Amino acid sequence: MLLLALDTTAHLGGIALARNGEVLQAVTIHAPGGHGSVIYQNINALLDIYNVKLQDIDCYAGASGPGSFTGIRVGLSVAKALAEVHGKPVVPVSNLAALAFAGAGRYRAPVLDARRGEIYSAVYDDQARAVVDEVVSPWEKFLRLIGDREITFVSMDEKLFEAEGAAPLPPASNGLRRTVMVTTPLVAAVAELAALSYASGAGLPPEAVDANYVRRPEAELKWKEPV
Repeated sequence: MLLLALDTTAHLGGIALARNGEVLQAVTIHAPGGHGSVIYQNINALLDIYNVKLQDIDCYAGASGPGSFTGIRVGLSVAKALAEVHGKPVVPVSNLAALAFAGAGRYRAPVLDARRGEIYSAVYDDQARAVVDEVVSPWEKFLRLIGDREITFVSMDEKLFEAEGAAPLPPASNGLRRTVMVTTPLVAAVAELAALSYASGAGLPPEAVDANYVRRPEAELKWKEPV
């Protein structure tokens, strides 16, 4: 099974090609001017390396957000268009879920800067199940929600956790909190998680795929113990 994953949700995005759940290659794409003008040439370059044609792809995956609203739409539009042309399914993957998947520990809290004095976050367990729903929230409110539970914070931006960052993290208390920085492109985790979802039958027709903006003023934070 060949899967092509796209992430255009931030200036630093990427594409990845996976075969039977294993990422063959993940390419980082820095596109401060937007991914729309460079995404197709990067897709073609990656597929040429492995002598793969677009019609050979069995499933497309797209990072569905949260992130740049415009960036989210670019990646999902490309994935949906290619899937529509070739009659293939699409698996949308939450950026937060992908970050958590790439992390470690029993409970993982992916963190993204949502601006406006807020962060995007959630808590997932080591089986990729959400135990705190994805939310946009002030950092201190999110910390109060998770309390003293042992949490691994996961982010691609180390500065988020500094004193002047969006998610300042005090020194670990009794070893209960630590950070794990994801150094591989996020799109690699998007591809791996999408492959698992596809194998479980979670592929969607292109027209059923939607963005995951998360930013909802009425969002309520609730802890749910995994079953």
